[in-house]
Amino acid sequence: LSSSSPCFHFTNRVISAFLTAGGHDTSTFLPSFTLLSARPGLFLASLPIQKHNLNRLGSAHGGFVCTLMDTCGSLALATKGMYSTGVSLDISTTFAKAAGGEGDEILVRGEVVTMGRNLAMTRVEIRHPVSDALLAFGSHTKFIGKAIGHAENVEFDEEGEKVIKGKPMEEWGKE
Repeated sequence: LSSSSPCFHFTNRVISAFLTAGGHDTSTFLPSFTLLSARPGLFLASLPIQKHNLNRLGSAHGGFVCTLMDTCGSLALATKGMYSTGVSLDISTTFAKAAGGEGDEILVRGEVVTMGRNLAMTRVEIRHPVSDALLAFGSHTKFIGKAIGHAENVEFDEEGEKVIKGKPMEEWGKE
């Protein structure tokens, strides 16, 4: 997975758009979210668990983990060149182990399972950064029928190293 490719920069561009829009994603975790690598259909990121992400017992709140499934399913679609990532139809989350407490780092892996003209399905895994233990996983089905024609969408080569359709990276503006 590359951290300097157009795919990586485009995915960060979509993250910036989420941040600019504000809302739940921004207040929950996005400001501390670090994209580590991306290629078409797959990304890896890390983030610390913060105090406002905790439940009353001091571990990561289930709602925080579910929000990760939602937003990171969308970011998986961004790695495929989707600037607008559609709307959620179904989100499923399974909690395998406690995700940790305040200050603990977690790894997030998002991938596109399938993507058609109208529907896309993604899978998201949350893992421990040292042991690689699976902490939670989920799926996210999205309607992308209207989003697939967005003017800011691009298409990458297989490795995400080149934009083969849409605006070239130089025209994306500030990320």
